[in-house]
Amino acid sequence: MILAVVLIVVAALSLALILRIAIVGSLQVRKGESVAKNIQPIDVEAFRNLVSPSEREYLRRHLTPAQFRVVQRLRLRATAAYVQEVARNAAVLIHIGQAALATTDPLTQQAARELVSQALLVRRNAALALIRIYVTLALPTATLEAAGILANYERLSGSAMLLGRLQNPSTPVRLSAQ
Repeated sequence: MILAVVLIVVAALSLALILRIAIVGSLQVRKGESVAKNIQPIDVEAFRNLVSPSEREYLRRHLTPAQFRVVQRLRLRATAAYVQEVARNAAVLIHIGQAALATTDPLTQQAARELVSQALLVRRNAALALIRIYVTLALPTATLEAAGILANYERLSGSAMLLGRLQNPSTPVRLSAQ
């Protein structure tokens, strides 16, 4: 009995370590690249569709349970890809915001602080969302609430646009594909 408990604890800790390495490694900004070039616009409407509870319920009602599980796993993988891009973009914006903190303009400094704060929140929430997505992948009938990451990302996009306008009014900052 004790051996079984020890094995379960070791397996759970190993799984947590593997997930942490996978998530943290996938959310890193690659060194040696231009920071601003790492921003990838995200199709917010497609992302919103993937995390929509009404879309999920529609699929549940119109597909057989086996078909629903297959489709839901595909949707969860796509959601995970979007969340990883959101996290990467947030990491890039952290670097941009930190660099903007060195300016002497108080409006730019305030916008940079707000951007860094929101980007850190989005990165944390993205890591948590990825863990929930991977758990939901194992149990596709479980519900996933990932709409919060989308709302945070939209606020982050607004902060990035504000800082971009303050720093260089002629160059647009785009975090979403329209």
